Order: sequence, then C-alpha cells, then structure tokens
Amino acid sequence: MVSSSFISSRVVMIRASLLIICHFAITSDIFVSSSHQLEREALIKSGWWGNQIASNNSDHCNWDGVTCNTAGSISQIHLTGNRLKGELNKFNFSCFRNLESLILSHNNLCGSIPSQMGALSKLRYLEISQNHLSGVIPPGLGRLSNLEVLNLNGNSLTGGIPSTISNLTKLIVLALSRNELDGPVPCIGNLSNLIILSLHSNKITGVLPHEVGNLRNLISLDVRNNYLIGPIPPTVSHLTNLSYLYLNSNQFSGSIPLGIGVIDGLQRLDLSLNDIQHSIPNELTRLSQLQYLSLSSNLFSGQIPSTIGGLTNLECLDLSNNKLTGEIPVEISNCSELQIIVLRNNSLIGNIPPEIGEMPLLQHCDLSHNNLSSTIPEFLNQTISLDLSCNDLQGKIPSYLQYPQQNFDGNFALDIFTPASSETEDVAVDEKSNKMGMNLIGIILPITALLILILEIFLLKQKNKISQLMTTPIKSGDVFSIWNYDGKIAFEDIIKATEDFDIKYCIGTGGYGSVYRAQLAGGKIVALKKLHRSEPEESTFINSFHNEAQYMKRGSLFCFLRNDDEAAALDWTKRMNIVKGIANALSHLHHDCVPSIVHRDISSNNILLNLKLEAFVADFGTARLLQYDSSYRTIRHIVFLYDVLYPFILKNRAQS
Repeated sequence: MVSSSFISSRVVMIRASLLIICHFAITSDIFVSSSHQLEREALIKSGWWGNQIASNNSDHCNWDGVTCNTAGSISQIHLTGNRLKGELNKFNFSCFRNLESLILSHNNLCGSIPSQMGALSKLRYLEISQNHLSGVIPPGLGRLSNLEVLNLNGNSLTGGIPSTISNLTKLIVLALSRNELDGPVPCIGNLSNLIILSLHSNKITGVLPHEVGNLRNLISLDVRNNYLIGPIPPTVSHLTNLSYLYLNSNQFSGSIPLGIGVIDGLQRLDLSLNDIQHSIPNELTRLSQLQYLSLSSNLFSGQIPSTIGGLTNLECLDLSNNKLTGEIPVEISNCSELQIIVLRNNSLIGNIPPEIGEMPLLQHCDLSHNNLSSTIPEFLNQTISLDLSCNDLQGKIPSYLQYPQQNFDGNFALDIFTPASSETEDVAVDEKSNKMGMNLIGIILPITALLILILEIFLLKQKNKISQLMTTPIKSGDVFSIWNYDGKIAFEDIIKATEDFDIKYCIGTGGYGSVYRAQLAGGKIVALKKLHRSEPEESTFINSFHNEAQYMKRGSLFCFLRNDDEAAALDWTKRMNIVKGIANALSHLHHDCVPSIVHRDISSNNILLNLKLEAFVADFGTARLLQYDSSYRTIRHIVFLYDVLYPFILKNRAQS
C-alpha cells in the first residue's frame, strides 16, 4: 500500500509544478505585451505616423506601411516615398527584434546610419536608397547574417566600403551606387549568392579584385564612373551568367580579356572612356546575344575585325574616338538588328560599304572625322541621321539626302551644293522651265500694273496709322534684342522660318540635340539648337541653353584647319586672336555667369568662326551649371538596372 505521506508529497510537487508553469505563462504574456508596447512607442516617437495617432488607432499593426507576424510583433516597415524627414537616429531600432524587412527609400531622411541596425538579427531586406544620408557605412551591418538585399543607392555616404560586408553570405543584391564612397573594393569573393553588384558613380580607387570571378551567379556588374585602374581581371570570364557589364568611365588599361567571349548571355558591354589599348579581339565577336557594345574613347588600334558580323543581335555599336585603321568591314552589314553605328574620330580608310546602306533598321550612322574616300552609297532608309563630315569623299550627294551642309563639310572633293541626278532629269526640268516662262510673261505684265495701283491705295490708308504706331510700344521678336523682347514672337518666327523644324533646315546633329539654320523675318540668319529629351534633374540647365546663336559661315575651327589653303591664311596674329576669343568666352562662363557654367567639351569642333575669323564657343550640350552647395564632381547618369532586375529576382525567389 502507498503511504499517505508519499501521496501528500506527490500532490505538493504537482502543485509546485503548476505554480511554476503559471508563473512562466504570466511572465511570458507580460514580456510579449511589454515588447509590443515598446514597438508601438518607438513608432510614435519617430513622428512618421502622426496621422495614425491622431485618429486614435491603437492597433499599430494596422498603421500604414506596418506589418505584424502572427504573434503581433512587427516584421515589416515599408514607407517608400512617404516624404519622411529627420534623422534615422531618433528611431529606436533595438525595439524591433523580429523585423525582417525595412524599406525607407525615396524620402528625405538625413544624418548617419545608426550602428544599432546591426542588432536586427532577423533582417533580410534593408533599403534606404534615394535619401540624404551621410557619414560612413557602419561596420556593424556585417552582423546581419540573414540579409539578402542591401540598397543604399543615391545618398551622400562617404568613407570606404567596410570589409565586414564580406560576412553577408546570403546577400543577393548589393547596391551602393551614387554616393561618395572611396577606397578600394573589399574582398567580396565569398558572396557567392550575389546577383546584382552596383557600385557605380562613386570615388572608388584601386583595382577590380580578381575574386570578383567567384561571383558565379552575378547577372549585373556595374562599377562605372569611378577611379579604378589596372587591367580588367581575366577572371570576369568565370561570370557565365552575366548579362550586363559596365566598366566604363574608369582608368582601366591593358587589353580586353580574351575569355570574355565565353559569356554567352552577355547583352550589354560598355568599356568606354578608359585607357584600354591594343586591337579589338575576335573573341569579343562571339557574343551572339550582345545588343549594346561601346568601346569608345579608348586607345584601340588595328582594324575592326571582320568577324563582327557574328553579333547578329547587336543594336548599337560605338567604336568612336580610338585609333582604328583599315577599312570598314563589309561583314558589319550581317548585324541585321543594328540601329546605331558610330565610328567617328578614327583613321578608317577606303569606301563606305554599300551594304551598310542596305541595312533596314539603321537609324543613325556617324562616320565623320576619318579618311573615307570614294562616293556616298545609296541608303535604304532615306530618313537616316547621317554624318559624313571631315573625310575624303567625292562626287555628288544623293538627291534624297536632304541634310545640312555641316554633315558633309570637310570633304573637299565632294560637290556639296549640287545633288546627284540624271542628265535626262536635268533636260526635262529645263524644258519645263522654258515653257512655264513663256506662259508667265503674258500673265505677269498685266498683273504687275494692277498690283502697283493697289499698292498706292494701301499706302494712303496706312499713312494715317503711322503716328499711332510710333507712340505705341512695340514688342520685338528679335532674338538678339533685350529691349522690348517678346519670346513668344521670337518662337513663332523660328517655327515659321524652319517650317516647324523641318529636316531640310538641319545643319548638324549631336548627342544632345540638332542644330537648325534659319533666316528670320528681319533678315538675320541664326543657328539654333533643338535639344533632345533630357534628364529631369537637368531641366533647369536645359532651359538656360535652349536658345539661339548667330550662324557662323566659316564653320568650325577643326574643318578650317583641315583645309591646307585656309589654314595657311591663319597667321600667328589671327591664331592668337582666336585663342584670346576662346579665353574670354571661358572667363565669362566661369566668372561672370551665376551660377558658373562649365562647358566640358572644348575642342576645335566646338569653336566656330565668323567671316572676320572671330572665335565663338558653341555646343553647350554637355555643359553643366556649377552649384556651390553640391559636389564639384560631375556624374554621368545612365539608367540603373537595379529597378528592373530586383523585382524580377524577388518574384522568382518567391515562386521557388
């Protein structure tokens, strides 16, 4: 039999256990309730949900941009484009132990990134792009071991990229572009899950590390607009999943790695504005999926490889501003998708292949500033934007090419003024003109007498109105007059004089706009630039330069010097006056204009001469206003692929 004392002891033990369980349950409830209360208080103190508090909505899980998990703890805060202000430091991140996603992009947040963010151990997505954050990237972010997306684009962050970034082994997106980051690229070779690496438009120095070849899942590598030096690491050939490779606007040297030709899926390759030299390798032409190729403004020499015809999906080819020689290969016409060909400023010789003229999709072809000879071929697309200036072309311009003289200047054996036509057409025109002339003589004489009579009557009626007109202020549409200037009248005169910017008045086309020659109602001949659509952030600057200039009949200094006879006429006195004119113009832009203007493209092509050989600085397409409260460094703005790829990646990951 079981003794009563044993039973009593068992009962005591059970009661004690129940008391302990109840204690822990009560304590847990109190802790959870306290944790939720701390989260709510942190939201209130931030000031970002003022309207929610005013409406007495006590359940913060229902506030805008806030998502809670099943336990009632905040797991997501998404406040993109909510015009948030203030510093991040006033937000108590330590209260959000279960936070997995923090997205505060496109706001007006300022100050530094708090180091306490490193305590958000469950955080997977951290995006604070397009704000006004400053200071350094805290090394403590390297403790976010679950982080998959780190997007700090478009701020004013300084200092180096912390080496602790290499601890984020689950990272798929690392986007730190458009900041003021400096120093070298840290060792990131162990970020094997990385799909997007965007470091462009910073001040990063040193070399691109060889370890970048370990990022085998990389789709987009963008380090343009930095100060990277040395050769392109040959390990980039290991990035077999790469679709976008932007290394432009750095100081890379050496040659193109031959292994780059094995990246079968590469669609866009930009190596422009570097110091890369030697010849263009044949291996590069194996990239059958390539749509965009820019090697411009480097030191490439030798011939354009004939195997370039293998780039059957290529839409844009830019090999300008190099030292390429030889002839344009006929095989380039095999690139049937080509819409843009830019080969300007090289030393190419020989004929323009007639096959280029037969390319159905070609819209823009710039072969200027070479040594091309022979005649101009027929072009299938008669509306093509074509620049053949400063070559050695001869013969006549095909009659359908209604282009301004500037697009053919510098070809001294080319008959610029007489379009090509057959002799039978000329005879037919002469016979028709003679017949019309005989018929008109019998009509014009009596009409002339009648018009003289009408004119006399009209002048008598207008005589009484002269005094009224003399006393009434007259607005002027003279584009060179400030007194009584009326921009609306001037604009209407321009539209009328150019027939709404008809192509026959166009005398030149560049990357930023087209230049038109027009004779206004007052007899003045002007040249005016109609700008292409520009980036929104440069709208103020664009408005400053959307105006007119006097037409310079001597053309550019480049073409003037290219002609031996004209160049001989420039003695040292005249050349000195030209230099002084340029210096005075730049002095005016830098010191007299408020804010100052930086032209950024002074060359003999952009120095125009009038009949007196006086120099004028022209073409402000690449100029910038110098704002004293911002960085002096100009950044080239190119479309960022992150906005396209990131949603695609997240969608695929969600499906998987």
